[in-house]
Amino acid sequence: MQRDVTRWFGTGLGVLNTIDQAVYVAGAQLRNERGLYPYRQQTSNSSSISQFLLLVFADRRELQLLHFWLFLGIYLAARLGNGLIITTIACDHHLHTPMYFFLLNLSLLDLGSISTTLPKAMANSLWENTDISYKGCAAQILLFLFFIGAELYLLTIMSYDHYVAICKPLHYGTLLGSRACVHMAAASWGTGFLHALVHTANAFSLPLCQGNALDQFFCEIPQILKLSCSHSYLRELGFIVVIVCVSFGCFVFILVSYMEIFRAVLRILSEQGRHKAFSTCLPHLAIVSLFISTAAFACLKPSSLSSPSLDLVVAFLYSVVPPAVKPLIYSMRNQELKGAFSKLIKGYFLKVFN
Repeated sequence: MQRDVTRWFGTGLGVLNTIDQAVYVAGAQLRNERGLYPYRQQTSNSSSISQFLLLVFADRRELQLLHFWLFLGIYLAARLGNGLIITTIACDHHLHTPMYFFLLNLSLLDLGSISTTLPKAMANSLWENTDISYKGCAAQILLFLFFIGAELYLLTIMSYDHYVAICKPLHYGTLLGSRACVHMAAASWGTGFLHALVHTANAFSLPLCQGNALDQFFCEIPQILKLSCSHSYLRELGFIVVIVCVSFGCFVFILVSYMEIFRAVLRILSEQGRHKAFSTCLPHLAIVSLFISTAAFACLKPSSLSSPSLDLVVAFLYSVVPPAVKPLIYSMRNQELKGAFSKLIKGYFLKVFN
């Protein structure tokens, strides 16, 4: 009799434990649907993860809709600004120079980078959906790293272009001919894609055993590493160290180039010549500073400062703000670009009304 009571008592505890786990899972899923916090899929095998859960910007529906309209405005402004730069440079043969050729490539990369992250964030805010598929997350990381990496190399090439134009103007046609420009642009695109492919393949080959919830509004490698098993991420950290060294080398090259440029500009006797040189270089320097400072802070900030809200703000600054403000920065002081754009608009309206 005592054995039967003990068996029934153990069976009852097992049933209650099963019911308690079912209620907990159901409650967690319900809270996830209401946007309180994501339900984490615990797993010890990354192959069993079919999706990841992204972090939402707000829990209240009104704030989610506000974020949607804000993101939509920024996205449309970025597409319009970069699209106008691409169209103006392509249509005006006076702008078929190395500097504007690289600017056209930079605008294409900006369109690609902001189109990789922001549309998914807008969809999540509009439909109250935080999930992204495993393949979709891998594709997002691959494309974003590709565009960001190629942009860094292209900004480095653009600093070299400005250096040759101001410090070695007599050798400009020789050092930066049309074939050389195409080769340098292709090298920046190809190197960016190769680095992105290696990083993405290596990150997604790691075993994941810390759930499937990412503390970011888009997929990025640091968030994937947080989900990996202990000590399995050391291999990827080696690749990150290599990329940091390459990025630092690009930054040093840009810094030295602009030191030489400013030394040469200060020796120019003509005030008009100095103004033209500064109007050419200052927009590029502002873009480089914005891009490198935000990306460096995102990668090198101490763990004591890390928080979901701060990570969201920093990621927004380096992934969304630069592509949106670059057309404005480049068009403010560039008289040639503004003149070509005005000519393009006038020609369009003349064709429409005539």
